[in-house]
Amino acid sequence: MNKEIIINSSASQNRVAITEDSKLVDFFVDHPEKQKMVGDIYFGKVARVLPGIRAAFIDIGLKHDAFLHFSDIDERLNELQTIFEDDSDDEDDSSRNQQDSQNQQQPQSQNQSHQPPHRSSYHLKKGEEILVQIIKVPVKDKGVRVTSAISLPGRFCVLLPFDNKIGVSKKISDYREKRRLKKLARSILPENCGLIIRTAANAQTEEALSADLKYLINAWEEIQESVKLKSPPALVYKDLSTTTSVIRDLFTKDVSKVFIDSKKLYKEIRSYVKFVQPELSEKIEYYKGKQAIFETFRIEEQIAKMMSRKVPLPSGGHIVFDHTEAMIVVDVNSGRYAAKKEQELNSLKTDLEAAREIALQLKLRDIGGLIVIDFIDLEDERNRKKIYDELRKEFKKDRAKIALLPMTEFGIIQMTRQRVRENILQSMTEVCPYCEGSGLLTKKSNLIHEIDEWFKKIRLRKWRSSITLKVHPSLGKSLKEGKISMLTKLQFKYRFRIKLIEDEQLNPQTFQILSTKTGEDLTEEI
Repeated sequence: MNKEIIINSSASQNRVAITEDSKLVDFFVDHPEKQKMVGDIYFGKVARVLPGIRAAFIDIGLKHDAFLHFSDIDERLNELQTIFEDDSDDEDDSSRNQQDSQNQQQPQSQNQSHQPPHRSSYHLKKGEEILVQIIKVPVKDKGVRVTSAISLPGRFCVLLPFDNKIGVSKKISDYREKRRLKKLARSILPENCGLIIRTAANAQTEEALSADLKYLINAWEEIQESVKLKSPPALVYKDLSTTTSVIRDLFTKDVSKVFIDSKKLYKEIRSYVKFVQPELSEKIEYYKGKQAIFETFRIEEQIAKMMSRKVPLPSGGHIVFDHTEAMIVVDVNSGRYAAKKEQELNSLKTDLEAAREIALQLKLRDIGGLIVIDFIDLEDERNRKKIYDELRKEFKKDRAKIALLPMTEFGIIQMTRQRVRENILQSMTEVCPYCEGSGLLTKKSNLIHEIDEWFKKIRLRKWRSSITLKVHPSLGKSLKEGKISMLTKLQFKYRFRIKLIEDEQLNPQTFQILSTKTGEDLTEEI
């Protein structure tokens, strides 16, 4: 399998595509206006505690308070209090108590050390200070989701402050290698810290792991110092950008090449890789082709497919993705049936194709939350199990956590997929200002009916000889067409002259009624 990473950089964004044998299997977009937030660490303050929903809201300085569920609070947080304590040892107990009393009466300045914040999941109080890390980005009007169990990811390992456990990636299957890595980790890990050894650490030397761990320990020490000097809410650690984090997490030995079409970004990434894993730096290549890099590697056409509501299947069927407030609904539709006796076989074939494509599309689009899939009905219970097994097999390629229920007799499969960041559709699109996200526009005949009703109100309330009607050209066309136009009919009906103005800037779903004489907007008045 030929695995490649293709990076397209422009003035407005960076796009990262990961392909396997030229097929797009992962896609990331780095927007300057929507910077990556997952992994960022904030020094915050408890804004509200709601025991009823087992959660607290934390002020971290963003538009909406962060959501902290009690299940995301680290049980070892009493140990974390040490990072907020004053380091001076020359004070006696009485002077410390006096200082504590003064701190309660006066707000702390920017340069003062903070007293240890209270950390119990069941005794959090409003105003208390807490260190949290973003684990999920905001969705619509909701705030980010955070955890107090801090973790710092590196190239080969993830540092877990105040956690003494050592874990090894499940993808490292060799028992001897697992044992070697654990032994190595114990020998280089500082006290009171835990570690998760990542897949990329497989067969790495002690020097490589030590260098990666040293980088993470330095980052943790900087966070501790930053917390002592800052007042909440404050950002104390910014994780890598989307583009660099993809290189950190997904540029492994099985990747044959990395192509980058920006000289500046090429130098930055090559410099980073030379530092963390020098032997891979030769795989990074600056793309010099005249044709756009995503066109050369046929990425654009696959992105178009990924962004589409309807996705075709090889046998002639297709799947449809619909986003609702509560869930994502995926509908599987069949192609042509050869004969009725082959209906079950054809349905099975289409459903199997759909299962593979749905698993890929959910990963590509980064769709999370509750997902309901309506497959083509299958009579045979064994065939329904085949679809379930196929989905399970395909979802093993997905890094997100997935919970999957067996297919019901109605051909429905329910599942949830971990939501970490905005899905690609939300990331690359905006809500239509005309339909406000519904995908539907009011019919012209309904709009004309509304105009008729407004004229009736004006006619009853106050006599006017002339009215100005401002509409979008698409509605203006409907008002003017016909041997006797609707505009003419309305003028005869209400006995006033209607001056029509067509405005391209006006929302096609609205209209304005003005006084021709004064220019006064009568739409709001009436």
